[in-house]
Amino acid sequence: MPSPVPDIFVLIDLETTGANPVTDRITEIAVIRVEHGAIVERWETLVNPQRGIPRFIQDIIGITDDMVREAPSFAELAPRVRALLADAVFVAHNARFDYGFIRNEFQRIGEDFEAPVMCTVKFSRALYPEHHRHGLDALIERHGFACDARHRAMGDADVLWQFLQLAEARFIPQTLEHAWGRAMKFPKRPPALPEGMLEGLPDAQGVYILFGEGDETLFVGRATSLRARVMELFAAIERKGKDGDLVRAVRRLDWVETPGELAAMLLERELALAHRPCHNRLPAAGDEACALSVELRRRSPPLIRAVPIDGTDPTTWEGLYSAFRGRKEADAVLRELAANYALCPRRLGLEAGAGECSARRANRCAGVCVRRETPEKHDERLRGALAPIGPGPWPWDGPVVVAERSEHTGDEGFQVFDHWCHLGSADSRESLATLLGDLPSRAFSLDVWRLFTRWRAQPGSEACIEQAGPSGTTER
Repeated sequence: MPSPVPDIFVLIDLETTGANPVTDRITEIAVIRVEHGAIVERWETLVNPQRGIPRFIQDIIGITDDMVREAPSFAELAPRVRALLADAVFVAHNARFDYGFIRNEFQRIGEDFEAPVMCTVKFSRALYPEHHRHGLDALIERHGFACDARHRAMGDADVLWQFLQLAEARFIPQTLEHAWGRAMKFPKRPPALPEGMLEGLPDAQGVYILFGEGDETLFVGRATSLRARVMELFAAIERKGKDGDLVRAVRRLDWVETPGELAAMLLERELALAHRPCHNRLPAAGDEACALSVELRRRSPPLIRAVPIDGTDPTTWEGLYSAFRGRKEADAVLRELAANYALCPRRLGLEAGAGECSARRANRCAGVCVRRETPEKHDERLRGALAPIGPGPWPWDGPVVVAERSEHTGDEGFQVFDHWCHLGSADSRESLATLLGDLPSRAFSLDVWRLFTRWRAQPGSEACIEQAGPSGTTER
């Protein structure tokens, strides 16, 4: 039976300045060209990316700015690369990532590049569905492959050659044919999205931004796994409705990794407010956060007034209850409380007129409007109903620090809060000490309070909170 493996394929691995094939550049290329089951050429070279290599990338792959300074640019290498890849299946680990970088490098010099693509991650999943991990490190550990230079292009390409040889020796042709077919199918994506963008997304916490025609910001979202969330979203490309309309309009995407979920929540809010994406739900224009002031000892209604609290210092609030996104939301909550606690909608200012209220006629008001209940008793019940709704007392003695660390990159991040107000962010203990030494004034934001409260309610969140001590120190 003929072999299901293509007659000609190239194993290719790249090292790059980052994960975005549109904005980042190649720093090293390795190619192993295989024809009719035998290696006919091995080639590797450093590439001058014509931009700096981020320090954390240098630490991971061991390629420094000094090493690539005198290396040829991709434009100089393009004829050699094209010749090596000619008439061959493009094989790589997480292949659309490498393919996207190669295509974008050719596009920068005004040339097109097309090739059939096979992904060895998908190939491994098809052959070994019982395993959950299919990265290169997992393959090396699982199969005992030799790798003299992990995170260098030729070292990683050699691992792929060992893997393909192992697979051909262990599996029957029908199984290999099925695996190759699975490995050459790729998830649906907006047709205008550059190759490799999806595959460049990390399996990490962060925020993603979708752009449309003319770089219009369409949507800002966050995810615990950027890659999984965006691929799930893009699977809706053929559906009717809002999700399908959104995906079909995408022309570009960008992302920012964050050290943790709270950092992602804060960044998502910040970017959404800055860009006002048309597919995000945002506060309506004119909505201003307010709290409710109950006027004690007032005999005639209404006894409640709305007090603006956006940008104010919560430590200055006196006699304020709850927090709402405008009077419309406050009135909706008051109506619900009136129904649940037999309160009078007329005394609450929800109903005009005098005498018996509509709720009393329906036997849902205790009767303050017809003097069957004293105003004092009614208002005491109202304050008890309102008390649990708002921010409540600050549970710490002064500012606190939320410390998060990315499981993907190991990067740290710190968020400083005081009395429900976000006072700033820091990306190191040193910059945190500087921030704590000169904290800005407290300015209340309803959205920040709500997201901080939502984050804090999740299991394990309290363990990330440190009390800010004197002179920029923190203590558990």
